[in-house]
Amino acid sequence: MDKWFKLLNESRRRGYQKRIRSYVKDRNAILNVGGQKNTPPYTQKMGPHVTFDKQTNNIGEEIEVDKEGFKIHDELNPEIWEGNSAREEIRVKLLEIANDFIKGLPVIITIDDIVLTGSLANYNWSKYSDADLHIVVDFDKIGENRELIKGFFDAQRMRWNDIHDIKIKDFDVEIYIEDIAEKHHSTGIYSLMNSDWITHPQHVNRTIDIETALKKANDIDEQTRSVQDMYNNEEYEKAIRNVDRIKSKIRTMRAAGLESEISEQSPENIAFKILRRSKVLSKLSNLKHDAYDKTMTMDD
Repeated sequence: MDKWFKLLNESRRRGYQKRIRSYVKDRNAILNVGGQKNTPPYTQKMGPHVTFDKQTNNIGEEIEVDKEGFKIHDELNPEIWEGNSAREEIRVKLLEIANDFIKGLPVIITIDDIVLTGSLANYNWSKYSDADLHIVVDFDKIGENRELIKGFFDAQRMRWNDIHDIKIKDFDVEIYIEDIAEKHHSTGIYSLMNSDWITHPQHVNRTIDIETALKKANDIDEQTRSVQDMYNNEEYEKAIRNVDRIKSKIRTMRAAGLESEISEQSPENIAFKILRRSKVLSKLSNLKHDAYDKTMTMDD
């Protein structure tokens, strides 16, 4: 088990270094250029301690939603599917991507299946959909500490998703390592290894309650703005506690929606998607990282 702790720590260290490089690159791209419209003509580079918040929302503005992004279609996405089967060139390419990811792992694992799931395997696909590529693994065959194993795989797949920008028919490919025992709420799961449906999506002609979803999303967004105020007022520990509280609330909200009768089309799950698309979730994560950094920093 010591090997897994070592691998997990190494994965997290690399992920942190990657985040810092991305942060600095974005900061410099914004702050080290001058002569733009409505900006001072800076001629001198900014110092190394300038901070830049990637996710900024204008105070008082509510989240805007493209309602077409939640439309229920009459057929599966024709660029991915031919009838009820994945197009062969799509299936082969996704399997190739998954296998390349597996080969890059620092440990050897046995694969139970590789599946396509999420909205691209359902009738609620949109231009915002990801190609959710799940690699199914039996955690019990790896070790007893499931939390540690999941942490290792999460670090590996986050690093992969951060490094690579792979698209299939203009849809981002997102890799996820799924425990074979994990409860799955998706109503569409397609085995790419077996070229067959595990769970066939059901077409339900139901009106999605966007207004309720927006109300829930805006409530979370307002709470996130309050955390931003805490951070600005240098209340860093309070900010961290509230990020954890809000994230827990979001997880509970989404789980309740997915376990309801209307599952993926519930207002709670739609609210989660609105928060993800509007970058509120990433802002929460960034706030926690930045607040933690401030609590650990010692001034000269």
